[in-house]
Amino acid sequence: MKDHRADESALPLIGIYEISKILGGTLDLEKALHEVLNVLSAYLNMRHGAVVLKDEAGTPSLAAVTGMSLQLARSGALKYPLAAAGKVIATGIPMVAPDIRDEPLLAEMMADGDALEDESISFLCVPVKTTDKPFGALSVERAWTGAARYVFEHDLRFLTMVATLIGQTVSLHQKVADDRDTLMTDAARLQKRMEDVRPALPVRGLEDVVGSSEAMARVFAHVQQAAPTKATILLRGESGTGKELVARAVHILSSRAQKPFVKVNCAALSESVLESELFGHDKGAFTGAVAERKGRFELAHGGTLFLDEIGEISAAFQAKLLRVLQEGEFERVGGSRTIKVDVRLVAATNRDLESAVADGSFRADLYYRLNVVPIVLPPLRERSGDIPLLAMYFLKQFNEENGRDLVFSRNALEALQRCYFPGNVRELENCVYRTATMTRGEVIDEMDLSCRNDTCLSSTLWHKRNPQSPPPPARPAAPIPVPAGPLAPPPNAAGAADATGASERDQLIQAMERCGWVQAKAARLLGLTPRQVGYALKKHNIELRQM
Repeated sequence: MKDHRADESALPLIGIYEISKILGGTLDLEKALHEVLNVLSAYLNMRHGAVVLKDEAGTPSLAAVTGMSLQLARSGALKYPLAAAGKVIATGIPMVAPDIRDEPLLAEMMADGDALEDESISFLCVPVKTTDKPFGALSVERAWTGAARYVFEHDLRFLTMVATLIGQTVSLHQKVADDRDTLMTDAARLQKRMEDVRPALPVRGLEDVVGSSEAMARVFAHVQQAAPTKATILLRGESGTGKELVARAVHILSSRAQKPFVKVNCAALSESVLESELFGHDKGAFTGAVAERKGRFELAHGGTLFLDEIGEISAAFQAKLLRVLQEGEFERVGGSRTIKVDVRLVAATNRDLESAVADGSFRADLYYRLNVVPIVLPPLRERSGDIPLLAMYFLKQFNEENGRDLVFSRNALEALQRCYFPGNVRELENCVYRTATMTRGEVIDEMDLSCRNDTCLSSTLWHKRNPQSPPPPARPAAPIPVPAGPLAPPPNAAGAADATGASERDQLIQAMERCGWVQAKAARLLGLTPRQVGYALKKHNIELRQM
């Protein structure tokens, strides 16, 4: 035969289980509290439950009720004894009124008159708190009949446990809300800083070239100085540093701004196709040439021609290009008519042209013709202070393109600033767009970044390009103080000379020793993932030590 007493004794445990699931399953606090009161009513025969919480002014106010809407209850439809709840909150002592008729503080509840003739209504109220002073109260009513008084000890103990769960949940929600306000404030401040910095940059031509670092200030100065002239400009720098944007800025800031700006990627075309692309061809010059076609030099007449990846052209084509630059004239492929053009040339390369000239793969005379005004674009790792501005700029573009309103948290910007981005600005843009696409909330936090989800290829790319050297440490920007770069030595290192001379293996050992040979801690110190640290330990045959 089934033991009903056993079933009844299990009800409180089942109730606690259901309540914990409710409180941990939603971010809607009002809905969660309402469902908790419903559980109390369904499992424990408690009716007219209520949760009271202090508002911003410190006044007790209804936060959840059963039997009616919260709005209706707050309007006065529920005769709830806020004075009694306020006393429980102020003293932190539970209140038990076996019969509400005997308690003056509960007199207004008698007006409801929903008790039966032989039924008495009891009122139980316990404080809601965590480790601090109470900030709320949980109350229920319970009906009982008969001459014998009901024993409330078990109900009081159970309600205290429920109130503790509610207190922890309310505190967590408040902390989340406070953190979100802080993130939004920081994001707004950083966005304002970006807007304050941008007007200091040249208004015309360089709007899309973001940067406030000393290195970029030199670039802006060189562009403004050289753009109004007719001199050929050679843009130097690693891939992804923004050479095309600077070339366009040169054009816009020149007297040729109203004429065409034509660009060609020399590395993307074979020699024969590149010749036709730049010089054009006459009808019948080769199979498929069914009509006369103007080349990029003709299309850029009066304007600017941007030749990207100029270091990749063949030796044979270098001679043809040199003649155009010297004489300002050429013949189309398959043609005999000499065509004269007036073109301002801006070239770009990520190659070491001096070494190419030394080994004979690049003509010295062409090098001197191109290298009239060299402008070097710094890699992103040498201007890490610009990373927050660039990241917010790209995020603003993403928001405009996708109709979203995302912002970065301070932690996310600091984490980005610690990265060294082998792919430079292009890689940062890719990182921002990828992260923004996969972020579900309104704030991009540090844990949303690829480098915190072990899907970032920066470290892999760097080690493939520079297998014998660690990535250089990033220098933090003043407004956003961050730790030293990914593989920087500990602060108590012997000195800068020793740090820069240390091998990657030595720096890895230093980091492990400093962290007690705990890989996870060392990974955080180095700005890497635990998996990357584990790989590096294996790569350098470093045995783990037991501390």
